Amino acid sequence: MKKLLIAVFALGMIVACKKEAGKPVPSEIDSIAQNKTDSAGIVQTHADKEAALKQTNDEVLKALKTKDYTTFTSLIHPEKGVRFSMYAFVNLKEDKHFSKADFEKYQPTKTLFTWGAQDGSGDPYKATINDYLGKWVFSKDFTTSQYSLNKFIGGGNSLNNLKEIYPKADFTENYIKGTEKSGEMDWKTVRFVFEEFQGKYYLIAVVNDQWTI
Repeated sequence: MKKLLIAVFALGMIVACKKEAGKPVPSEIDSIAQNKTDSAGIVQTHADKEAALKQTNDEVLKALKTKDYTTFTSLIHPEKGVRFSMYAFVNLKEDKHFSKADFEKYQPTKTLFTWGAQDGSGDPYKATINDYLGKWVFSKDFTTSQYSLNKFIGGGNSLNNLKEIYPKADFTENYIKGTEKSGEMDWKTVRFVFEEFQGKYYLIAVVNDQWTI
């Protein structure tokens, strides 16, 4: 009887070992392949985002150059509207802010708005929306500028607090180098701050920058 029990136990062990041996084992190669696929997916998504932001940046510049303010308005964030800063320092209390509806309402009119204080004199800068966009925001042909994404190119003696004010947003920079005649101090740049809304990037801020006194 004892021998019979030993034989049954041994047979059971053999069967168990065979089942274990037949159990599928995750392939290390498959895991590596999956990791590569995931990484490629992340890279592709990042590339798509960069391309979308560059395209929207160029659409804004084209609209400003051609004075197509209907298109410009369509690129304003539907819920957050847009803020305009005359210089690198974003002043939440004094910089002019419009909801999309208000911008659309006042853009065709001759209503004067105070956009900020001019560097040097401190005098208030008053202009219609169209004059501000045409004479201040697009004071140079920024369609020929140097482009960057989430990186500053131009910088002077003005405090730049864009990243502190918009820490989670993406921004583009369009920079035009200064001339030798002016010791390269006549450089100018315009930055656009974007946030995603329902799968599309919209403008929430327009920040100009230049050398200040």
